[in-house]
Parts: sequence; C-alpha cells; structure tokens
Amino acid sequence: MQTNTVPPAPRASTEGATFQTAYGSRTFPPFDLARLLRTVFQPRAGERVAVLIDLPDPRAMRDFAFLNDPKLTIQAHAYRDFYQALQNRVLAELNLQGGEMFAFEATGGSNLDLPDVAFDAAGNERSLARDIYPNYDLILCISTYSATAPLTAFAKQYGFRGATLHGVNDTILQSGLAVDYEEVSVEAEALRRGLTRADAVEIDYAYAGQPYTLRLLLGGQEAQKSHGLCRGGPDVANLPAGEVYYVPIGAEGQFPHRYEDGTISLLTAKGGYVVGVDLLAGNEATVAPHRAKLLGDPAAGFLGELGFGTQRLPVSGRDIQDEKILGTFHIATGRSDHLGGHITPPKFLDRKNATHDDILFSPTKTPEIRVRQVRWERDGRTEVLIEDYVPSAYLLGLVEK
Repeated sequence: MQTNTVPPAPRASTEGATFQTAYGSRTFPPFDLARLLRTVFQPRAGERVAVLIDLPDPRAMRDFAFLNDPKLTIQAHAYRDFYQALQNRVLAELNLQGGEMFAFEATGGSNLDLPDVAFDAAGNERSLARDIYPNYDLILCISTYSATAPLTAFAKQYGFRGATLHGVNDTILQSGLAVDYEEVSVEAEALRRGLTRADAVEIDYAYAGQPYTLRLLLGGQEAQKSHGLCRGGPDVANLPAGEVYYVPIGAEGQFPHRYEDGTISLLTAKGGYVVGVDLLAGNEATVAPHRAKLLGDPAAGFLGELGFGTQRLPVSGRDIQDEKILGTFHIATGRSDHLGGHITPPKFLDRKNATHDDILFSPTKTPEIRVRQVRWERDGRTEVLIEDYVPSAYLLGLVEK
C-alpha cells in the first residue's frame, strides 16, 4: 500500500479565517462539511453519498497512490476535506451511507463529457453509468476541470443530486465553501429579481486606449441564479455559488480577451457567435488555437452566458470563486445546455470542442482591460451596473435590500 502523505482531516476548528475583500475585512466561520451538506442538500437519513475526482491516470486511485503527487492539490483536498471527513465524522453526524471515492480520467477541458470508466480505492474498474450514478443520492465532484454540464445531464437521467467543486484550494475552503448558503440564496434572489427580464446588457471596454463595446441581447428573459441550494429534484449545484446569469439570444460588437500568459486578443461577435479573433498584444501562438476552435467550430464560438457575481468574497486565484465576487462578471463561449440554452455536445463538429469556457472580467484577472461601464436595459430604461469593476449604487441597492 502507498504511504498516505496527507494528514487526516481535523474536526471543525473553533476559529474561522479572516480575509481582505474588496469590501473590507471579513471573517468566515471554519469550513465544516457537515454544515455545507446539510445546508445545500438537506439530506435525508440513509441517503448514499459518493466523491468523484479526476486524475491524469485514474488507476492511481488504487490505495490512494495519487496522494504522493504534490501537483494534485485539488485531489488531495478531495481526499482530506471530503472523503476523510465523511468517513471520520460526517456520515455518522448526518446519518448518511457510502462515502466512497472514485476517480475518472481528467477530460482536459471545462464541461466536456465525462468518460464512463472510473476506479475505486481497491483498484477495481467501475462504470459511472452502471455503478455510480444510479446507486448514489448525492455526488460530490471535486475535480481539475468543471463537470457541471455533464453531471447536470446525468443527474436528470439518473435522479441524483450533486455539487461540482472544481479547483478547490485553501482560500475557497476557508471562505466560499464556509459561507451560509441560506444567506447566499437570499442575496442572489434579490439580485435576480432586480435584473430579470432585461432586453440587453451593453459593456464598454478599453484596452491600450482603444474603446470597444459588446451588446448582448437577452430578449426579456427571466434571469437565473446559481445560489448553492440543491434540495428538490435531480440537479447539480456549482460551488462556490452566488451568481445571476442569462443565456444571451444574440451578441454584437467586440471585446478584449486575456489568456493565461498575458496575451490579449480581440473577439468580434455577430449574430451571437464569435466571428473574429485578432491578436492585440502578446503571443500569436497563444491565439491561433483559440481562433481555430472558435471559428472552425461555430458552436464553440456561441456566446452562451452572461453572469454577474453576488458575493463579498476574497480573491482565490480560481475562477470558480472569483466570478462569484460582486463587481465582477463573466461571459462564456460554447456549451449552454446546463443553463437552459440550446448548445449541446452534438452541435459541435468535434466533441473535444464541446466546452463551456468562462471569460472572467475582474480587477485581478484582467487588470489590463478596463471595463468602463456595464449597462442593463429593460423597457426603455437603462441602469448602470458596474463602472471600473465597482458595482453601482443600483446594484448594491439590490443586494442590500
């Protein structure tokens, strides 16, 4: 058996963590998996829970051998803060059953369909569709890449509830997963009510002194919310939560896009799709594959989401939390079926392109890109929502009601 290099999960401590946020210092209660599961799911006695992770080689699940790879920090958190916590305390505290952990091969992209083959800690090969999805009531997926879209589809097919927690790190555990999701839900609903039935949202950007504007057409649709509660029928929560979002019906204009290496491109949208990707600064070799994907596979270039953060959280360095911070927003390209949109995997020319890719705009993720103003429009009325990443009095008023 491989040596376990991760210490056992401690019981919930009596001291929380204090972080600096854009809204001042905030102290969070200690992370407690039992409290999180109780709040998010309101689980019933006897329900079965499973933990899923992704690995470059899922055979390393055997005897938890992956724990010896220091690069697999997300999976180490899954083992220590979820699997061990379940086994040591939480199953008994909530009167749940199971608590097993399974690994599948990492997909390599956000919201790509999951492979069916998985492995358990004894090294046995399992089928997710045959052995896992039908036999567990609650499934927690702690992975490198988001699995919200495929797991949402499987939840509706097999009847489970779940949560996707990709990219978990210490900051997320101590802040975004330690909050009271009853309060998050109330705040998200207040923002949703204030922003619903928009006709359009218009965003003014500036990069290197040049102005650009993107107009997203929303058609008066009901705004939706990601609020962290998953208590009813089959569904999957995306945690940390705290977001109000739309699935645009059209998009026109241009907006700058920052890549991980600092390269900046300009995306041009027409009819709801990206029709141009041009280098503004940095490395053309970074832009070229992105251009080929968006222009060569039209479904990949569909602007399928506009989301606004609702929470006062610290920056974590992971988009899953940082896009939930009030004053930030994100646009996504590609797959949208998990949000109620019509872009499903079969509509892509290549299934490897069937990702849902968030493009986050925040003062820490995109400091080179100025967001001069974000405007919301409905029935001839216009409200400013954000200026230079600062929420307007109107937006703050919605949250603080």
